[in-house]
Amino acid sequence: MQNLAPFFRSIVEQDPMPVVVCDLTHTIIYMNPAAVVHYGSRGGAGLVGKIIFDCHHPKSSEAIRRVFDWFSADKGNNCVHTMFLEAQQKDVYMVALRDEEGNLIGYYEKHESRIKDPEPLYRMG
Repeated sequence: MQNLAPFFRSIVEQDPMPVVVCDLTHTIIYMNPAAVVHYGSRGGAGLVGKIIFDCHHPKSSEAIRRVFDWFSADKGNNCVHTMFLEAQQKDVYMVALRDEEGNLIGYYEKHESRIKDPEPLYRMG
C-alpha cells in the first residue's frame, strides 16, 4: 500500500480552516497554517509543544477534558460539535484520532465555515 502520510498532510496543510492536533497528553503536536494565523495573538506556531490547557481558560479546559473522557470511553465516540462562532459564521468540532485498532491516539480541533464561498465555481485563473 502506498504511504498516504504525504497526501493527508497536504490535505490538512491546504485546508483554509484552522486544524490543531493534540496527543494523549494534551500537547499540541501540529497546527496547520490556517491555525497558526488564527491563533497568532495567542502565540501562533509557538503553541506547538505546549499543553492545550495553557492557552484556554478553566471553563474551556474543563469542556476539553469532558470531551476527551467521552472519546476515551467508547471507540464509537468520535466527534463533538463544541461551539458556533457567530461573528465568524464557523462551527468548531473536536474529533478523536484513532489507530488501526480504534484506540485513541489523540484528538484535533477543526473549524468549518458556514459562509458561502464567493469565488466563482471552477475558477482556475
